[in-house]
Amino acid sequence: MKNIILVVLFITSFISFSQNKTDKEKSELYKNYREDQFYISVTYNLLNEKPANVSQSGFSSGFHLGFIRDMPINKKRTVALGLGLGLSTNSFNQNIAITDANNKVSFNVIDESEISVSKNKFTTYLIEVPFELRWRKSSPTNYSFLRIYPGFKLGYLFYNSTKLKSDQGSTKLSNIDEFNRLQYGLTLSAGYGTWNIHAYYGLNPIFNNSSKLDGAALNLKAFKIGLMFYIL
Repeated sequence: MKNIILVVLFITSFISFSQNKTDKEKSELYKNYREDQFYISVTYNLLNEKPANVSQSGFSSGFHLGFIRDMPINKKRTVALGLGLGLSTNSFNQNIAITDANNKVSFNVIDESEISVSKNKFTTYLIEVPFELRWRKSSPTNYSFLRIYPGFKLGYLFYNSTKLKSDQGSTKLSNIDEFNRLQYGLTLSAGYGTWNIHAYYGLNPIFNNSSKLDGAALNLKAFKIGLMFYIL
């Protein structure tokens, strides 16, 4: 009987020790848990605040990638701030001819009843700093969870290009000063697991105040919507 009692006490102590160890390891895991992530996004790009005679055609695409540092702000680590650094390239197919005559860039709507156009687009290349308020139903061991990440993105345009091909010839320009160097807007990423919807709403114009179309400021702003993939 005495031996049985000793065995029971030993087993109870072992289970208690194992449980305490597991709880401690779990606590340490939660204590250090963050959602640091690489991200890749593909978007369909639209132009907001277009003049009445400006339109888009074809597929205007964006490709975005980078890294976001996760900084939890609550005990359960389900709410966090995210700060990152990334690269972005964006093309916009539209019917504005961007040309350079005597070192002066001009913007004119193409009359497609007179000119046959095979390609007309401008492309921007940016270094971006995304900032997010991150809410998720995640844990250190659960990789498929609901997330909602509203945020703000600041971009610095380090290169731009324009291409126009028509039956009257071709025009290519690069790194012209008429683009705004700083571009910024609101963002939202939301989804479950791998698949997330991503949207960007530009708050300032793509072109600066010196860019005129028919005598008025060209206040085109970017709106992007697509898919976001997070990689741990």
